[in-house]
Amino acid sequence: MKKIIISTVLAGFLAVPTVLSANDAKGLNVIVNSGNPQTQAMAMVLSLMTMKKHKKSVNIVLCSAAGDLADKNIKGIKIKRPDGSAPSAKMHLKKLIKMGATVEVCPLYLPNSNKDKSILLDGITVAKPPVVAKKLLNTNYQNITF
Repeated sequence: MKKIIISTVLAGFLAVPTVLSANDAKGLNVIVNSGNPQTQAMAMVLSLMTMKKHKKSVNIVLCSAAGDLADKNIKGIKIKRPDGSAPSAKMHLKKLIKMGATVEVCPLYLPNSNKDKSILLDGITVAKPPVVAKKLLNTNYQNITF
């Protein structure tokens, strides 16, 4: 009986740090590279849930083909949901910006797509690599890449 009690107490002590740290993150750093509309939509949906349901902050960097999400001249592709609605990743991105997410486009995107800052949606800026690197190294944030 004594061994069972000791084992239970030790298991409890081992589980406590995991449970306590699960929600300690201040938010998410989201790097989106994929040009796939479904992948982009999932990145935006998870970012929205992070802000809406968990009250955490979100930093998004759009690189490569995902940079097109930042271009106000490119229409978003609607993605069907199980409930029948069909929002686009771009619609979600605009909502995230309104909610206070930091959204940046990779500094390589504009010159390599023959575009300039004038095409960026309001609220989107060009990322500065040292700043992004610092955010990615911040242990108070979880990093996720799509």
